Amino acid sequence: MRERFASGFDPFVIPFLIGMAFVLGYCLFGMLRIWFQLPRKDRRKVVLSLITPKGIWKNVKDIFANCLLHVKLWKRNPVLGYMHSSIAFGWFMLIVLGHIEVWLFLPERLRLFYYPIFFNFFVAESESTIQGAVIFFLMDFFLLVVLSGIVLAMIKRVRSRIFGMRRTTNPSFLDRIGLYALWSIFPLRLLCESFTAHISGGSFLTLPMNWIFRQFLGNSMNALPTWWAYSIALGVFMCVLPFTRYMHIPAEMMLIPLRNAGLHILHPRKGFARLQFFSCPGCGVCIDACPMSAKKENIKDCTVYLNRQLRRGNEERIEQISDKCLLCGKCTAVCQVGVQGPEMRIAQRMLRRYAVNQHYTDIDPTKFVPEGGSSAKVLYFAGCMTHLTPAIGRSVRSVLDKAGVGFKMMDPDGGLCCGRPMMMAGRREQTRELIRINTDIIRASGCNTLLLSCPICYRIFKEKYSLEGIRVVHHSVYFDELIKQGRLKISGKTLRKLAYHDPCELGRGCGIYEQPRSAVSAVGTLVEAEKNREESICCGGSLGSLSLSYEKRKDITLASLRNLTVADPDTIVTACPLCQTTYGNYSEIPVKDIAQLIDDASK
Repeated sequence: MRERFASGFDPFVIPFLIGMAFVLGYCLFGMLRIWFQLPRKDRRKVVLSLITPKGIWKNVKDIFANCLLHVKLWKRNPVLGYMHSSIAFGWFMLIVLGHIEVWLFLPERLRLFYYPIFFNFFVAESESTIQGAVIFFLMDFFLLVVLSGIVLAMIKRVRSRIFGMRRTTNPSFLDRIGLYALWSIFPLRLLCESFTAHISGGSFLTLPMNWIFRQFLGNSMNALPTWWAYSIALGVFMCVLPFTRYMHIPAEMMLIPLRNAGLHILHPRKGFARLQFFSCPGCGVCIDACPMSAKKENIKDCTVYLNRQLRRGNEERIEQISDKCLLCGKCTAVCQVGVQGPEMRIAQRMLRRYAVNQHYTDIDPTKFVPEGGSSAKVLYFAGCMTHLTPAIGRSVRSVLDKAGVGFKMMDPDGGLCCGRPMMMAGRREQTRELIRINTDIIRASGCNTLLLSCPICYRIFKEKYSLEGIRVVHHSVYFDELIKQGRLKISGKTLRKLAYHDPCELGRGCGIYEQPRSAVSAVGTLVEAEKNREESICCGGSLGSLSLSYEKRKDITLASLRNLTVADPDTIVTACPLCQTTYGNYSEIPVKDIAQLIDDASK
């Protein structure tokens, strides 16, 4: 191959150069801003994760799997997965192949970083080589892959239901500019490389198009205007990228190392959180997943719109969206990027520091003496919600007695709380004080196992308390163990169909899915809901929402019940006292906690 232009430059590359310089500068500034907003200990974590071989490998693997191949989206929706990965991975491969092309044929031009992008304009084919033929084929192949993804994206924009999405986000004005620029880049590239294929080489896609064009336009097709258009489309896309949903492309690549380093959201607008809301692709997958979308008026309170408002700084809407959320975590479960919507809302509430009437600073932990035998090693903490549904607490104690488990009651008369309500309201100091008090009570009990019948309490004790040497276990897991050990005798498996509901905090929050199903299966025939496990639908009764009224929750609960009853079960079983109460208000079939189910079936 030889160069058609000795200088290796043509003015049409200027729009691309301007766009590239702008987006690189913006990303560098944004990255430094986020870096210095991180606490020093978090920066240390990130550095350590970037210099260890294990950390490097995990970061590279996750960036490749999540940013280019969109593996998570493939698993959930193969068509959407292909659409995203074809554009992202295809574009990546075109860039890589362009650099290989320059390295093979004109290595001295590698210092010109625009050269691989416009290689086919600057070179002329003087001889056929094996390397050249392979590169031309691969370039055409991946260009076709990207174009197929662009076609799917166009169809999705007007007919999203074909892709299994009832709703998508409404793009902003700049989003539309970025969208149309992106859609035009690759068709223009196809035209550019087809116009010059008889000069600079091509393959199965560009050569036939070149032949067709030459029949109508002649040998001199004046391809330069098309190359100008291609460069302008690239420049426009990169110039608007920081102000659109497409900022997720570079932001997610920065987010992954920070997430892998184990960082947590501490402030809703700074550091790790800032990188998260810039990483939101605005695809709208979380809209259909959000249980609040059962009522149309709640659609714009989903996480994708919270991220948009955080970028705009609309304080009133940010507060409304943060208060309304049920904090069920389903948006995070389905998000291809893993944006932590609930954590961002909690951080926003903490920033506002809600007033809470109850204070625990005067509680004397010595007054809370657990009831039970002195030799008991199991400490049962019922929690607020179980005390409000006393039948569940009675069933837990009955099952423990039947299995011969000696236990103490940590809160026989109530009065203690795990701390979740104050945590959700943003009262950090009071939460820390309550955690200290509860920890002293647990330590003083002499027990080595803390048993919880509320998933909310279980998650809080598991994640927020330092209880080294003490096992924290949910009753659904503990009862399954007792059944398998033969310590708890089930009177006989029935033919009843039992639909198990995965509570948000126990399932998505703690990853406990199998043990409750195993325990339910020991009693009757387990039938699954239409959406289950990590995509289970919130019951609607979550205490996470600070502003959603009782009446407005009804549609959410009814939608969740419809999901649970697709297999026409005889009984709905859950492992959360709040879910049991919420479903019980509307369900036409019995709703039982797993403790009640096992208590009734054991002897």
